[in-house]
Amino acid sequence: MPTAPKQRKLLALLLLNANQLVSVSECVEELWEYDPPASALATLQTYVMQLRRFLRTGAEPRLASMERLITRDRGYGIVTREGELDLAIYHDKVRQGQTALAMGDDRTAARVLRCALSLWRGSALSDVEPGPLLSIQLGGLEESRLGVLQQRIEADLRLGRHQELLGELSVLTRRQPLHENMHAQFMLALYRSGRQVDALQVFHRIRRVLADELGLSPSPVLQRLHEAMLSADPVLEAPTEAPPAIYSLI
Repeated sequence: MPTAPKQRKLLALLLLNANQLVSVSECVEELWEYDPPASALATLQTYVMQLRRFLRTGAEPRLASMERLITRDRGYGIVTREGELDLAIYHDKVRQGQTALAMGDDRTAARVLRCALSLWRGSALSDVEPGPLLSIQLGGLEESRLGVLQQRIEADLRLGRHQELLGELSVLTRRQPLHENMHAQFMLALYRSGRQVDALQVFHRIRRVLADELGLSPSPVLQRLHEAMLSADPVLEAPTEAPPAIYSLI
């Protein structure tokens, strides 16, 4: 990996858009935001030349002749092959998992989505200082990760794995104190584990945080889940086939 911050930033931008062209203007915006120097284009070309050399040096012998960084139509792009980029593998597994969900195969969906999430080893590009374009893309990636995580947990709940989820959901709700879906999943996992009091305490905690931080009340779905727990509604019991609509928040 290049050590110069702007080279790392440029490489990250190109990799997040692998096999696509990133325009010169986008590269300049990412590297210097809205105040590029007069030498921006020349400096960008130097960065590209250095990255091209770096990619050639680090290539496997069988790929040494492959041009990784291409220049075309006033833009640059990095060429990757199938299975080389972990981000592409992540998206592919997410598609497989969501297809399984659509077919009602929760066991396969939970396994494949868990595999996709295992590719995350902390925050994406944690050693790169993002500019405006990378910040947008990283935000989208984090939203994707959270969405996939909720889908995997939902599948696990339908499979009766509520007790296995308790530790994970306890941590997630502390990290995401305003995330109502995760709190609903935690409440349900607690309730099905015979911990009704704890489940109700989770509801009161997020209701207090929402009121203090945003001046809002819990969503109607979360309130219905709370009411169902107070009345010990049988619909909340672990499903044998289809999940009850009252807690399906995704």
